Amino acid sequence: MRAIQFEQTGGPEVLQLVEVETPKPGPGQVLIRNQAIGVNFIETYQRGGLYPVKLPSGLGGEGAGVVEAVGDGVTRFKVGDLGAYAGGVMGSYAEYVVVAADRVVKPPPGIDARVAAAALLKGLTVEAFIRRLYPVKAGETVLVHAAAGGVGQIMVQWLKAIGAEVIATVGSEEKAELVRGLGADHVILYRDQDVAAEVKRITGGKGVPVAYDSVGKDTFEGTLGSLARRGWFVSFGNASGPVPPVDPLRLMRGGSLVFTRPTLFDYASTTEELDASAAALFEMIASGKVKIEIGQTFRLAEARKAHEALESRATVGASLLIP
Repeated sequence: MRAIQFEQTGGPEVLQLVEVETPKPGPGQVLIRNQAIGVNFIETYQRGGLYPVKLPSGLGGEGAGVVEAVGDGVTRFKVGDLGAYAGGVMGSYAEYVVVAADRVVKPPPGIDARVAAAALLKGLTVEAFIRRLYPVKAGETVLVHAAAGGVGQIMVQWLKAIGAEVIATVGSEEKAELVRGLGADHVILYRDQDVAAEVKRITGGKGVPVAYDSVGKDTFEGTLGSLARRGWFVSFGNASGPVPPVDPLRLMRGGSLVFTRPTLFDYASTTEELDASAAALFEMIASGKVKIEIGQTFRLAEARKAHEALESRATVGASLLIP
């Protein structure tokens, strides 16, 4: 089978298309023939060395496709089922992948492999962060950075479905129009405007009770300055580089602020959590309250091109590799 691997960390050019043996499922595992593969920012961190991995390595942890074989003891799936996964594997940039059956979910009828692969990791992240990490309530005002991205688009729509007021930040007027169409109440061009000043203006000087920031270094100060007393700073990405060290005394002086750096997998650590989170996501998609935009697709052999687009912030919505 064909797969993407890299032998050393670096830029997108280190990604290589190679021929490797098709894996076989062991006990408790399923073999999935990928029909669509999610491309996520975490993979640029792994490829670049920010998140160390053992080399040489495959890349990718999200996808969806047809179950081709099941290992001993697997009752959760049968051959021919559609399965989607987000985590539990390192090497989804491939035609086939072996995943533990208890880390795979079954999308309901009406949600195909492309939508599942585009939505699962990002949607599970949104569900965990706005329903369980900080349970957003109707009427609360929330700051969402990178609102035109894959996570951001789902988050804006889901927050509006909850009844929250959304302040979205984006990098261009084109993206501003997109997120307004998703329901964002206020849009800030974070490269041109003072985010904290705009948030304080919009909220009458109060600030927001929670801010979701996947951009990192470039938006760190603006996010801190946007929080209300006892506000939550949810930092979950480093698109512009890692955030600086956080001084606990600064959090105190800012109004007893909470800074957290969550990862999805601590919120989907059991099969029960994974299934419940996925069910909530698929329900939102099926209801039409959350629409999944697949902004761009690339052939498996174009993984390098996909990473270049992602890192240049030229993408909108979700990106997929198609084997």
